[in-house]
Amino acid sequence: MAQTTPKSAFGVFPALLLTAILMAFLAAAAAPTPLYALYRESWQFSPALLTLAFSIYAGGLMLALLVFGSLSDYLGRRPLIRAALIIELLAMSVFLYANSVELLIAARLLQGFATGIATAVLGAAMLDIDRERGPLINSVAPMLGMALGALGSSALVQFGGDPLHRVYVWLLVVFALALMLLRWLPESVSPQPGAWASLKPRIRIPPQARRAFWSVAPLNASLWALGGFYLSLGPTLARQVTGLQVPMIGGGLVSLLCFCGAVAIFALRNQPAPAILRRGGLALIFGLLVTLLGVDSANLWLFFLGTAVAGLGFGGAFLGALRSVVPLAHAHERGALMASFYVLSYLAFSVPAILAGLAIQRYGLIATTNGYASLQILAASLVLLLSLSSPAAQKTQA
Repeated sequence: MAQTTPKSAFGVFPALLLTAILMAFLAAAAAPTPLYALYRESWQFSPALLTLAFSIYAGGLMLALLVFGSLSDYLGRRPLIRAALIIELLAMSVFLYANSVELLIAARLLQGFATGIATAVLGAAMLDIDRERGPLINSVAPMLGMALGALGSSALVQFGGDPLHRVYVWLLVVFALALMLLRWLPESVSPQPGAWASLKPRIRIPPQARRAFWSVAPLNASLWALGGFYLSLGPTLARQVTGLQVPMIGGGLVSLLCFCGAVAIFALRNQPAPAILRRGGLALIFGLLVTLLGVDSANLWLFFLGTAVAGLGFGGAFLGALRSVVPLAHAHERGALMASFYVLSYLAFSVPAILAGLAIQRYGLIATTNGYASLQILAASLVLLLSLSSPAAQKTQA
């Protein structure tokens, strides 16, 4: 087991720096979202290629999590953070000079790989220095980062010049600054043998956690599929529903979903898992219904209201799913269990979005949105019915 430095050895600066870097990675992940419609207009490629460019990010991220997820336990936190920052700088450079959809896909793949390494090592480093608040920061900071990334990028598109390049210049500056500040981040883990063995991917669901894992899987897949749809096609949908060529509307929509998810996680953090799961699932269902009403009636305010409620459901259901599964694993089983959980999550984040891109070419964006959201509502309803009929729920109600 990795030898960690006692919490008392750290001050406030390391926690702030780790939080800022984590938020920067997720902000960068959401930054291309308001630009996808502009890429399509400039390069004339299909919705299917758009969703592939978006979803390839999840493939790189999953690969990095599975292979390098525990490497920092053996080499130390700083070397892996440094490697992630360097790869992210390379990804931002490819974005900056991209002039084809192929280079856009390559940039997203590199970005996913860097973000996968970063989320694993930054999350572990945060727990090293603050075990009490670390889990909350690790849950809230990524969603806040995505909210800021989508909103900031859309603002640059609307109010700044050269929209396909300026955002990446700013991100290059941010990650270069983070790389320079890294020298003042104290190392919290002593290097030890076993690095090569740690590269073997480990996916396993402990027997005692399997029932809970698969019972929440439809809801977890539903909420991640929602995130994938919004981050890939949300701004395009907003433009079609409203008829307005206003980047801030699409970026604001994605930002609202992520921000409300962070609010829900913070607000429900002390509630029991079954209650969080039910409240999150109900909010997700209600939010999707209102969103569909807004889409089909071309009502911008209903569209935003539904997105806000769905965002609360997104955060609540995600927290409830995690809380329902993770405590059932023993300490030595949690790494493999979390790998399994995130593989399922990112498959749901990427594959349905690709299928939606293909469906749009045949059925159109509005019809695809209706079908996509209906399947999510069905999955969430199934989990809610199962949770209400479970022995634990019946005992609570009694």
